[in-house]
Amino acid sequence: GGCNLGSRAIDLHLSGLARMGAEISYGADHVEARARRLRGADIELPYASVGATENLLMAAVTARGTTRIRNAAREPEIADLAAFLQAMGADIAGGGSSEIVVNGVDELGPATHTVVGDRIEAGTFAVAAAVTRGAVTVDGVDPAHLRLAIAKLRAAGAEVVEHGHGITVSGDGRLKAVDVVTLPYPGFPTDLQPQFLVLLSQAAGTSMLTENVFDGRFSMVAEMARLGADIHLEGHHAIVRGPRRLSGAVVRATDLRAGAALVIAGLVAEGETVVTDPHHVDRGYSDFTRRMGALGADVRRADIVTAA
Repeated sequence: GGCNLGSRAIDLHLSGLARMGAEISYGADHVEARARRLRGADIELPYASVGATENLLMAAVTARGTTRIRNAAREPEIADLAAFLQAMGADIAGGGSSEIVVNGVDELGPATHTVVGDRIEAGTFAVAAAVTRGAVTVDGVDPAHLRLAIAKLRAAGAEVVEHGHGITVSGDGRLKAVDVVTLPYPGFPTDLQPQFLVLLSQAAGTSMLTENVFDGRFSMVAEMARLGADIHLEGHHAIVRGPRRLSGAVVRATDLRAGAALVIAGLVAEGETVVTDPHHVDRGYSDFTRRMGALGADVRRADIVTAA
């Protein structure tokens, strides 16, 4: 975490750990959990939280007995975490499914593991290619992990070619309006919503983007308005009318994905766009400006001095 995306309570983490025997106490500015050794438990998550699933999975691998996590999140990253823990000696069944069963072991050992490709990073570059009418090949990502994003890119008019180790995206034609609804995996990822908001601002027609995961995910709408986008909010829906000509302006990266999306918007806008607070982008993308530059984008880091 780290992004201000609205309510991001950790109650599911804490209640799950408490069921496993942890003693939870609350201070004025901290939470403390204590346990000599956790014990297995049946845990049903009221919401398929990625973070809670990952935390409880890691806690369960050396807990005494069997832990069953129902309504677990199904993201590819959880399946990958389970595979990593199994390589270290954990006894896990169902990683990446809605029900995970863990038989605790006494200890874990060393292992070598290659982390799964970052589907959100790949999706970000894919959207950048589509909205700028460019082309990009992204290697090292499983297309199956981007199934709905790929479908929406195609519906919007982009060409997407899948290969065994990645995707190639080109945006030669005119973009068309599409509706997007974010949901936990295997639904459309909320972490690609801001990037698609930029894409839809350049699509012909009216699109509706519905956010069902984070109630603060639309913070970048005001920044897009500074650039000239026509976006109207109605509850957890964004009505996007396009295409609108964007003009460069000073905008603020309100969070990680919004920052990357605003860089993409800056590539579309006429003139120079300055995205402040770029440290958000640094948390989720490795050497983002250099790699965007390698694709032909005129993007650079700069120290901006503001008047007192």
